[in-house]
Amino acid sequence: MQDYLQPRLEDAAIGQLSALALAHIGDGVYELMTRGLLVTGGLRTARSLHDQTIRLVRAAAQYQAAQIILPLLDEEEQAVFRHGRNAKPKTVPKSASQAEYAYATALEALFGWLFLKGRYDRLNGLYHEIAQRWQS
Repeated sequence: MQDYLQPRLEDAAIGQLSALALAHIGDGVYELMTRGLLVTGGLRTARSLHDQTIRLVRAAAQYQAAQIILPLLDEEEQAVFRHGRNAKPKTVPKSASQAEYAYATALEALFGWLFLKGRYDRLNGLYHEIAQRWQS
């Protein structure tokens, strides 16, 4: 049976994915990690969990998160990040600037790439750096 919770692709298959395809899966990974952070952070109402999640996963917050982790990326991760940043989505939300959205897409592409490679420790390490800043 295929593992849908922890899918893995061969490097060649990952290399054939577009930056926007990586960002698609990375968006879900990033949001799930954020939801995990908030739920384990204490007892909250469903409304406050939702509001906090929206605040932390919007493009402006992801832009700030990208700035936190950029200095920590190795060369291969930087290349994936650049590939995501240079992607050309068809639309940009009104709540984000073009730069914010480009960096948010890059962050999501990186998280998607790491997820599909099964590099969960690295994902957690990078997300930890982001979460530390949010909590300080």
